[in-house]
Amino acid sequence: MASRTPPRFVPTLTEVVPGSAAPPAGEKLNEEQLVHRVMQRVDLTLDKRLREAIASVVLEHSRQLAPALREQIEAVVAKAVSEAIAEELGVEGGDPETQR
Repeated sequence: MASRTPPRFVPTLTEVVPGSAAPPAGEKLNEEQLVHRVMQRVDLTLDKRLREAIASVVLEHSRQLAPALREQIEAVVAKAVSEAIAEELGVEGGDPETQR
């Protein structure tokens, strides 16, 4: 079988792939390159970790708010039902807001 040449866009073992983990042997990184590489590594994990942290905080706050929200919703629904019943029964006295 004859040896095939890979397509131009496929990296080979002798090419440096952008974003690879280690510099070629014997190459020293300058400060700018080092900062860039460190930032790339941070970017890879920061997004995921921030999402997890934010989700945890939102979930905890939602759990703490649930009883107060439920109480407020129950009060609003009870008032709306009372007002609707009063209007349907034709309760005298004008504005249902003043009949508390």
